[in-house]
Amino acid sequence: MATFDHRFTVAASKEAVSAFHFEPGILKTLTPPLMIMQVHQFEPLAEGSVAEFTMWMGPLPVYWKALHSDVSVDGFTDTQVAGPMKSWVHRHRFTAVDSQTTEVHDHIEFEHHSGLRGLRSRLLFPPPGLKALFMIRAAITRREVRRRSTHPNHYPQ
Repeated sequence: MATFDHRFTVAASKEAVSAFHFEPGILKTLTPPLMIMQVHQFEPLAEGSVAEFTMWMGPLPVYWKALHSDVSVDGFTDTQVAGPMKSWVHRHRFTAVDSQTTEVHDHIEFEHHSGLRGLRSRLLFPPPGLKALFMIRAAITRREVRRRSTHPNHYPQ
């Protein structure tokens, strides 16, 4: 089983960073600009909630269905129950560095299928691609959390 780790800090309280991740529509907010995200179902983040979507990576549709668990102000886990990988468990953790700085830690344990099916997921999710995706998501998170703290009435709480 392979792993991927990405850490970054946000100049905001843990509660603000956590609240951002609990917002409706967060999946589309965190989607990189050149990727198209078609959300089929996205229940409010809670124990047992489901996210079902198709990511368009260029001309290729990638269907994904995830189940959320371990949901708290400290983070949550999403586990792929249907999609391109043999297995995918993504843990999101929020840790207060101090009262106005939060570390976000994404830890993913994943496994590709064998054969041609695995070739597709290896091409779509190579380590440099995952690194780029999470760097973009870090930049979006920092920008959006800052916007929400500056204009709190313009965004869902």
